[in-house]
Amino acid sequence: MSYGGGGAAAAAHAALVQAVKASGVLIRLEPDEFLKILGKNRDGLVVIAQGGFLNRGFRYITSYKGLAFFTKSSVELELPGGMEIVDARQIWMPS
Repeated sequence: MSYGGGGAAAAAHAALVQAVKASGVLIRLEPDEFLKILGKNRDGLVVIAQGGFLNRGFRYITSYKGLAFFTKSSVELELPGGMEIVDARQIWMPS
């Protein structure tokens, strides 16, 4: 899997984070349901972060129709083609 980068990707990530902060809504899904959302939004943006020492696995966040969707998976998900991918160092989620 190749990850996008650069200024445009950083701006897209920042916009997604701002949307989550502004709406206050974050929907946690199981990985299979998350993939269904991505299937409906094939040209969308997905931010991915790999867990660290204590929190192994992968975290994913995307937006669709004004809502933000999040999932965690112990294995890397096979994302639909055409998705813009941002490789983040970390995805912080409120408790």
